[in-house]
Amino acid sequence: MSEKTKVMCLIDGEHYFPVTKSAVDQLTHDGYDIQVLLLIGGTEKVRTSNVDVISEFFNKKVVMCHDHFDIPYDEIEKLIDEYDIEMVIDLSDEPVVNYVKRFKIASVVLSKGAIYKGPDFQFDPLVEYDVLKNPSYKIIGTGKRIGKTAISAYTARLINEEDEFNPCIVAMGRGGPEIPEIVKGNKIKLTPEYLMEQSDKGLHAASDHWEDALMSRVLTVGCRRCAGGMAGRVFKTNMVSGARMTNALDTNLVAIEGSGSAIPPIKTNKQIVLVGANQPIETLISYFGPYRIKLGDLIIVTMCDEQTCPKAKLDILLDEIRSINPDVEVIPTIFRPAPVESISGRNVLFATTAPESVQPILKEYLEDNYDCNVVAISSHLSNRPLLQKDIEDNIDKVDVMLTELKAAAVDVATKDALSHNLEVVYCDNIPIPLDDSQDLKKSIMKLVYEAVEDYEN
Repeated sequence: MSEKTKVMCLIDGEHYFPVTKSAVDQLTHDGYDIQVLLLIGGTEKVRTSNVDVISEFFNKKVVMCHDHFDIPYDEIEKLIDEYDIEMVIDLSDEPVVNYVKRFKIASVVLSKGAIYKGPDFQFDPLVEYDVLKNPSYKIIGTGKRIGKTAISAYTARLINEEDEFNPCIVAMGRGGPEIPEIVKGNKIKLTPEYLMEQSDKGLHAASDHWEDALMSRVLTVGCRRCAGGMAGRVFKTNMVSGARMTNALDTNLVAIEGSGSAIPPIKTNKQIVLVGANQPIETLISYFGPYRIKLGDLIIVTMCDEQTCPKAKLDILLDEIRSINPDVEVIPTIFRPAPVESISGRNVLFATTAPESVQPILKEYLEDNYDCNVVAISSHLSNRPLLQKDIEDNIDKVDVMLTELKAAAVDVATKDALSHNLEVVYCDNIPIPLDDSQDLKKSIMKLVYEAVEDYEN
């Protein structure tokens, strides 16, 4: 930010202009460089529509909104670019703006890399560190438990199949290591026993980077983060150090994986945004949902099963996403389980984070595609006490523990299964497009080649 911050003020016609001018003059006195004022609505106290007269009164450049009933979001974006604005200070109030409109303003301002500030709030844009020495892409999401790690591992496997790429994943999680940890998923076999050894050492062996390494068989770097802000910033993370590590690794393409709705503070060439269709639609199309959606160069909508997202809701969601970010491909998907080892002819207890509403679908899919008998499914992989009970109720009826590698998969599911001499098989989740005409693999590889091109240019 420059020595004197370049500012655009949002004003309205519901304020008496001398009152607003006193606030603008105060900001100038405080050292802000007021470049332009944008009149965003309101007519109650506006005595003239002559913008030159108004500009002369304020002794500042004034731009007027001609629609007094809707916020000129496009004009805000345009003026930020035109005047190289670093901060937008909101001097307006109801009825011109309300909570919903302010979040939309914030999404526009933050997407342009500027600060949005008001009398009792301030939203800062994401800080991105340019530390990578290889082409890269980022995977971010609109919430927790929407499949970021599954998509991350899936993309890495696709890329790894291409002879020209040697991908690496850098993941940050709330259970990640204090010092960024390299896992050579391309070199070692991650058995249940090996993961138990890591857990016994006090490590969170079901952290995202372990899942990535197991499912994708590529290099991974595990990092940690604490807290997530409304617009995706984290309070503390060691991901910058973890990302730098990749510069010395045998890789030529780096995937930066987010955590929950937190956005990694690493600059990348392209971005994949995951939208969870199981989330409340208000969360996705208001607040800072649009901000995240606008970041995407490819948008994958996950959890689109009818049981978790009725078709009517999905149709509305897809329309909203396309209106927010009309220039990118949007691919709605469902996840289906894929054991990494054979479970043919076995009696299975399946531990998952998937909701109970889709259990019948998962049971049928596993039995039809992997020739097994699913005795029971626990949807409590992220709830240790309830998972423990589900295991106790079924442990004597099965000979295989099938579990996703997340949450309590190691310290509860794997540990209890091994103690009862059960085989443990880990389970991947494969994204499948709802529309057969959409080719997810092709779309991902297109983004990868665009990332390479962006990096080289």
